[in-house]
Amino acid sequence: QLPSATLLDSYLDAASEIARLAVGDPKASVSTSTFKIARLASQLDQVEGAPIGTRGGAAVTHTFPADGEYVFTITLHAIPTGQLFASTAPFDEKIEVSVNGERVALLDIDRGMSQADPQGMEIRTKPVPIRAGPQRIAATFVRTFEGPVNDNITPLGHSIADTQIGAQAGITVQAHIQNFAVTGPYNPTGVSDTPTRRRIFSCRPLSATEARPCAEKILTRLGAQAYRRPMQANDLKGLLAFYDEGAKAGGFEIGIRTALEAMLSSPHFIFRIEEVPAAAKGRVPVSGVDLASRLSFFLWGAPPDSQLVALGRSGRLADTTVLVAQARRLLADPRSEALATRFASQWLRLQDIELVHPDANQFPDFREQLAREMRRETELFFHHLVRENRSLLDLFTANYTYLNESLARHYDIPGVVGNDFRRVTYPAGSPRSGILGHGSVLTLTSVANRTSPVLRGKWVMEVLMGSPPPPPPPNVPDLEETKGAQEGRLLTTRERMEIHRANATCKSCHQFIDPIGLALDNFDVMGRWRIRENGSALDTRGDYYDGTRITNPTELQQALLKRPVPLMRSFTQNLMAYALGRRVEWYDAPTVRRIEAAAGKNNYKINDFILGVVKSDAFRLRKVVAEGPVKAAPTTTAPAAPVTPASKVPAAGRGR
Repeated sequence: QLPSATLLDSYLDAASEIARLAVGDPKASVSTSTFKIARLASQLDQVEGAPIGTRGGAAVTHTFPADGEYVFTITLHAIPTGQLFASTAPFDEKIEVSVNGERVALLDIDRGMSQADPQGMEIRTKPVPIRAGPQRIAATFVRTFEGPVNDNITPLGHSIADTQIGAQAGITVQAHIQNFAVTGPYNPTGVSDTPTRRRIFSCRPLSATEARPCAEKILTRLGAQAYRRPMQANDLKGLLAFYDEGAKAGGFEIGIRTALEAMLSSPHFIFRIEEVPAAAKGRVPVSGVDLASRLSFFLWGAPPDSQLVALGRSGRLADTTVLVAQARRLLADPRSEALATRFASQWLRLQDIELVHPDANQFPDFREQLAREMRRETELFFHHLVRENRSLLDLFTANYTYLNESLARHYDIPGVVGNDFRRVTYPAGSPRSGILGHGSVLTLTSVANRTSPVLRGKWVMEVLMGSPPPPPPPNVPDLEETKGAQEGRLLTTRERMEIHRANATCKSCHQFIDPIGLALDNFDVMGRWRIRENGSALDTRGDYYDGTRITNPTELQQALLKRPVPLMRSFTQNLMAYALGRRVEWYDAPTVRRIEAAAGKNNYKINDFILGVVKSDAFRLRKVVAEGPVKAAPTTTAPAAPVTPASKVPAAGRGR
């Protein structure tokens, strides 16, 4: 299925903006870039990349299109009646604006500011001269205190009906920056040398006769990197036509910028198009260069390096020994962390944690930074499994994880100091082990004000077991709508579920889902251990589908691993779909079974799964569906939705 016209327009817009920023634009018009700060982001700690002695705010790398003057605008949060939030704090606040760690402005916060003022809740700097290129900019509060503070989160909205505010109902009691914007350039004076310009302009023409040969040299080099293969005559001819058009209008640099824009919007860059011989029929080997791209995008999530391309061009990559050796080389490279940040993140649905905003009244210490730390914990844990070639069984049984001080304190694990993540062994008797003890999974399978055994059970069945339950029947009320009371107290989640599944139609599915989710119900919305809910003792008893009694995460883990084959095949299917950039079909089932069986002989070492996929015919061959010169259906490089069902699979070959 080809991209829509709207998507193609987006590609063109992105290519134009990226080319402009990469080359620079001495005639850039004034524009504004805005960076939003989440309401739930804590304003007490120093932000990564911000100067020492500051707290909160934001620090980002921003690419300036030209040398000139820029104005920074900071927007503060207001209370629902329009006045400055935290205006009653016992001390005045100041905001520091810095560029590459150097202060360029110090702004006082007016306690009396209001949204009704002409400038609203905005504070602006005077014009600041800044050179073109990527610069680290920050807008932060000056730290004026140390030690414990009252950092409870206070609801912003007073009405339950106010869904716009209630969806993110909470910010810290300290003053809070809402937006950080950069406007400019005013009075542009040109474009300074930047790292990107140095990489682009490998030569400079000294006369008009040298301009086009220099452009040809630049475009040949960049095109080979962008298209992930040697440039062909037609490729270069097309790019030079765009160069000529741009050079006529604005000279050599504008010509290069125009050609770059064409390169970045070319199907050869956006899609991975695999060519096959003209007379090919049936299943044919993937060409060496295309196989190099497949391997690199699978393990690195990035284009192949020069060594891999050279082996692909020479045809040596078709040799299984060479292919496996290159796969091992790529796995040993730090860039293989893409398997964690891309594949594992999609497969485990870690992005869903951004959709859960725990209720500020019930979980006042939840913050945006904690959610990011939870996600990073899981990514580092999976990367460790790949880097050390651990057994995939560790995903379920590991008695260790990766924590920093903040996350360790959240888990009540002592002895971890500092912001850096490191491997930490769980204390003796800890209820946590493997992925089912990670705050990321436990939070993304909850709702704002309570845990959800249904979501947790469904996640385990879909993601880990590869056996998604059927969708709920129509006209079945949500759990929140379940009526009932007992002894004049609030019902626990389990009691609501018992009433909910009294309906025979509901019970047919919930009898499989609920016991799995209830076994994890001792973990609250934020992944902390608890023994009571609404003042009542938790009852987490349940019967696994085979009749095994499970009451806690350890017993659930043991029940799952009694039959490891479905878990391992589900992982293989997801890994294979990611590597191929397409769903796994029925005819791939024998390959999935062979990979799982071979890995099982070596205690399910994770590299055996990866190398099994790389050596498979599905990875090294492709099917030709028509006679004559055929090009494979293009595969974009954007990540697909990470869902186990065949209709939605994670894909490595998609998305840059």
